[in-house]
Amino acid sequence: MTKPRGYALLAGIIAVVLVVSAAIFVGVAGDEGGGQSNLAGARSPRGTAAPVSTDTWVGAWAASPAGAEPGTDVNGMAGRSVRNVVHTSTGGRSARITLSNLYGRQPLAITHATIAVAETANSAAAEPGTMARLTFGGNTSVVIPPGQQVLSDAVNVRVPGDSDLLVTTFSPTRSGPVTFHPHARQISYVAAGDLSDEVSGVSYTEETRYWRYLTAVDVLSGESVGTIVALGDSLTDGGTATVGANHRYPDYLSDRLRAAAGTDGAPRYSVVNEGMGGNQLLTSRPGSPAENPSALSRFGRDVLGRPNVKAVVIDLGINDLLRNPSRVQAKTITDGLRTLVRQAHAHGIIVIGATLMPFKGAGGYTDQREAVRQAINAEIRTGKVFDAVVDFDEALQDPYDPRRLRPDYDSGDHLHPSDQGNERMAEVFDLGALSQSVTATM
Repeated sequence: MTKPRGYALLAGIIAVVLVVSAAIFVGVAGDEGGGQSNLAGARSPRGTAAPVSTDTWVGAWAASPAGAEPGTDVNGMAGRSVRNVVHTSTGGRSARITLSNLYGRQPLAITHATIAVAETANSAAAEPGTMARLTFGGNTSVVIPPGQQVLSDAVNVRVPGDSDLLVTTFSPTRSGPVTFHPHARQISYVAAGDLSDEVSGVSYTEETRYWRYLTAVDVLSGESVGTIVALGDSLTDGGTATVGANHRYPDYLSDRLRAAAGTDGAPRYSVVNEGMGGNQLLTSRPGSPAENPSALSRFGRDVLGRPNVKAVVIDLGINDLLRNPSRVQAKTITDGLRTLVRQAHAHGIIVIGATLMPFKGAGGYTDQREAVRQAINAEIRTGKVFDAVVDFDEALQDPYDPRRLRPDYDSGDHLHPSDQGNERMAEVFDLGALSQSVTATM
């Protein structure tokens, strides 16, 4: 059958994009990010529009790629504009983004990408005058090979801290499985056609609670001098936090740091959330690349690959207990945690470790698993695992039954904290400890 002329023209355009992008493609991450990506380091990428300054590249937002979106195996998001809404931890005068095709099986062609400040919270509308087109190695289009990611050039756009950004991408062709973060707790938007630069947002009538393709936003900041990464499972990801309210514990921690503004020993750091619902410290789910990769396998990409990381907060182990109880003992977990600490220390990053919170009443609770949790927490509290400890267990436990979450801190499933519980988690941080030196004994 003869194809229409328009199809042939589109095919020709994409062929040109493929050739150009092959020449300008910058940096990749492996299928599980085992090493530090050269995409998100402290240096500015090629073709940056930002002038040289004393400001610092830091993470303003991040979300770990967790798997392939169901139902996208063939078409991906072909012919649709994906408008991700993300909330910034800090502000800056320039921005750059990371796009991922980690779970794709075909090249992902992005022919139009933009960034803008949202007019209002949770809105698809952009604040007039803030819409900017993104480029990649100086080109407005890029093709991301399967299993890889790409960093955009920096663009001059004034990004406020504690605000929503709109990052929009358009792909004209089928790309197969969409790399996504499923538990965003944030409403984003989709529209038919290339509407990446639509300011009004009126065409974005389809709502979604996924983040697609986008895995990081960095800013050139005069407000923050470093990045804190919160690494964890759904307790960090905000699995039951109110949608669109930014009530995950890392959001509250960011609020505290911003309010302190460098006073009383509090560092001027941004916070990015690399939590992943269902994540385990030791074990990845099946797949190649693995869906929901273990913290051990993704540490290089999600922590070491962020810009100017000064500290990482680790809250992991509860899913290992729930999903692999016959193979997990206290030493298994603490040995895994020490492996992450060694990797962080090799890059001069301090590690704050969290005790595991109570979960009596949740599915999978047993007295045997509770005993292992208590043994893990006892070892963490000795100070021989991490540089410093944040005691989420003590802060959120029910004083009448320490094996349970306190009722007002319980979302209702007896495992995940409520919004009030998330806020309490942020309150118990010693902000000064976030900038201390590396001291843990291995």
